[in-house]
Amino acid sequence: MNTDKTQKRLVVLGAAESGVGAAILAQQKGYDVFVSDMGEIKESYKTMLMESNIDFEERHHTEELILNADEIVKSPGIPDTAPMVAKAKAKNINIISEIEFAGRYTNSHMICITGSNGKTTTTSLIYHILKKAGYNVGLAGNIGHSLALQVARQPSDWYVIELSSFQLDNMYDFKADIAVLLNITPDHLDRYDFQMQRYADSKLRILQNMGPDDSFVYWMEDKYISEGVSRLKPQCKMLGFTDEIAENTASYTTDDKFHFIRPLHIEFPLSVLSIFGKHNHRNAQAATLAALSAGVEPDIICSALSDFPGVEHRLEKVEKVDDVWYINDSKATNVDACLCALKSMFRPVVLIVGGRDKGNDYTVLYDIIREKCRGLVYLGADNRKLHESFDSLGLPVADTNNMKDCVEKCAEMAQPGDVVLLSPCCASFDLFHNMEDRGEQFKQQVRNRMK
Repeated sequence: MNTDKTQKRLVVLGAAESGVGAAILAQQKGYDVFVSDMGEIKESYKTMLMESNIDFEERHHTEELILNADEIVKSPGIPDTAPMVAKAKAKNINIISEIEFAGRYTNSHMICITGSNGKTTTTSLIYHILKKAGYNVGLAGNIGHSLALQVARQPSDWYVIELSSFQLDNMYDFKADIAVLLNITPDHLDRYDFQMQRYADSKLRILQNMGPDDSFVYWMEDKYISEGVSRLKPQCKMLGFTDEIAENTASYTTDDKFHFIRPLHIEFPLSVLSIFGKHNHRNAQAATLAALSAGVEPDIICSALSDFPGVEHRLEKVEKVDDVWYINDSKATNVDACLCALKSMFRPVVLIVGGRDKGNDYTVLYDIIREKCRGLVYLGADNRKLHESFDSLGLPVADTNNMKDCVEKCAEMAQPGDVVLLSPCCASFDLFHNMEDRGEQFKQQVRNRMK
């Protein structure tokens, strides 16, 4: 291990995509780097660290090798309450995110997207538009590859970055050139002491450091966003979007058209959009405003809206079996996402809900479940809260704790012409590695029924 005290020492906590990327960039920039992960590191990431001759440890934290850091890059999945993080904070060691660290070493244009729901679709759509327009653009953050790794090895002129509240919490000097804030609805409240305002303040951090030449794209009808804008008084270009025409709106929709007033005055038919649902109209408005702010021509945007393939695990049609459509919405890890999914359904629904609860209030779903659903299938290690919340609605319910049984119960409950919708409202970590694993298992079990 390099013990040259003239080198600045950077410790990385968490050795997945963001952590390994930060470590490689740090080593490239001359830091003394050490990586520590309390879990087991994936072989692919171990290989990357070994090929770069970066010291690391797994399945434990060695305190003396961590608390001698000048600075720590923390994985967004590690809470501030983790013992090693608390000890580092007590020693006044600066703790930042991988995005914050990477931003120090690039002057590229940054388009940053956050929100409780819709951010992956909107991020992917903006990236799709810019690629179609011929931009030299990278995809980073919660999707794509580590921003730090791209800055180190494959720099781009533009980056489209999906940001979670956890990443924003440890960003301080980083600045978006174009920021998109889609909505703020209850999510991850367990991480914010069940205080909605703390979570909202985290999302609003996307505005920090923005100036008159930057653009802020935001949903004007969200109370937390509008209150935050009034309080923070951002100095950037304000591009708010709404469902209907309103004062100061930059974009709105009518029954058959998207209307854009700023930064250009243009219109597109709603029918051009390749993905369905009113929530996706809003995602498309946000993506278009961001792309226009980045200088993309309207005809290219219109073409990109029409051939955008959508996002895996987000209202993804899987298969039709016995005249029942199975739809994978595993990304719906909060109540509002499930609400949006149900609003998009025009057939009777057998709804799969469950997982690790994040302080959810399910009452907002009651009316639409009564209207849309034939029955509910619970999928979780502990379904007691689901029973307490939904059994009183009087619909058929089934209790399961693995995907095979879940899909079988759905098939028994569904009738020809129905939809089986996996839109769980909850995190996946009680039974699955992540939401992608949950979605993949769902798709596999559905396809097994076709054999």
